[in-house]
Amino acid sequence: MKNKQEKMIIAGFGGQGVLSLGQFIGLAAISGGKEVTWLPSYGPEMRGGTSNCSVVVSDTMIASPIITAPDVVIAMNKPSVNKFLPRVKAGGVIIINSSLVEEKANRSDIKVIYLKANELAEEAGDIKTANIVALGAYLKNTDAITREQAESVIKQRFSDKPKLVTANLKALELGFANS
Repeated sequence: MKNKQEKMIIAGFGGQGVLSLGQFIGLAAISGGKEVTWLPSYGPEMRGGTSNCSVVVSDTMIASPIITAPDVVIAMNKPSVNKFLPRVKAGGVIIINSSLVEEKANRSDIKVIYLKANELAEEAGDIKTANIVALGAYLKNTDAITREQAESVIKQRFSDKPKLVTANLKALELGFANS
């Protein structure tokens, strides 16, 4: 990503780790010297309600965290696909958790990645790593952050729980390899 901004929306049900995923991307970008905004949005429910966050990563100062036409959408459930697919900018990317969304995207002007995030997370050893599987797909299909930066954030975040580091790094690899 050279002298540009990447605007993304990450969305799903509460409990799927969408806000954490946005934080991981933001922290990785900051470690790479980028400017970042992270704006969470969620319903009053803790788990099962809707949740999303907007993340902007830029080489230069960011004027606003508000995103109307994202470059990238990570949609972890069907309501998120329905809401955000029409908003993806032409030439953009949407990563769809095809574990929970069977329908195909009806857009030919964007790159659509179907990712069985839940199944791959189980393969990694922890269903709660589906968001990190999506991070792996994001890394393979964009250039806002590097894989090394993402791995470093995972290691820092779970430094007190080595089993979680291992599961999350495996989830990252599986998402990267399967997208």
